[in-house]
Amino acid sequence: MPLQKVLPFCHALLKETVQAGDTVIDGTCGNGHDTLLLARLVGPSGHVYGFDIQETALKSTRDRLCQAGELSQVSLIHASHADFSHYVSMPIRAGIFNLGYLPGGDKTITTQPESTIASLRVILPQLEKGGLLILVVYHGHPEGKIEKEHVLDYVQKLPQESYQVLQYGFINQRNDPPFVLAIQKK
Repeated sequence: MPLQKVLPFCHALLKETVQAGDTVIDGTCGNGHDTLLLARLVGPSGHVYGFDIQETALKSTRDRLCQAGELSQVSLIHASHADFSHYVSMPIRAGIFNLGYLPGGDKTITTQPESTIASLRVILPQLEKGGLLILVVYHGHPEGKIEKEHVLDYVQKLPQESYQVLQYGFINQRNDPPFVLAIQKK
């Protein structure tokens, strides 16, 4: 079996974890690819909360969801993932974040270590037992390198009695290839 690239690996993890009726989050909607996958996985009986600080990202996501007929089970929220607790109070089954900048967007607008760590502090306790939070770390830019170090430091210190943390990525590729951090609650 060939090794999976980063995004197909993330999607395989989500497909194994998320079921119809679940509540999930997309912490960084971007262009809506992950949001659409999550919407399809939870179906009409579940719910996706999608966050992004950029209105252009939310518009792109909304358009993608409308075109696919999957908008009814999604709440798109123009806010940082750090504000998660203001919008979601119930347990969540899974979530995904793509850290970095919006592909095709303004590269000066990036996720920040402070808001990413703040969101992890509030989301992880709300993760269901067996639930999964995936971080795709894009660190091929100066801000991404800083965020990578902070995020790795944080997740490495999560208590092993409560969480399993997996790092997955290719280490022999050029240009700082992205990698995955998958956090599962025990």
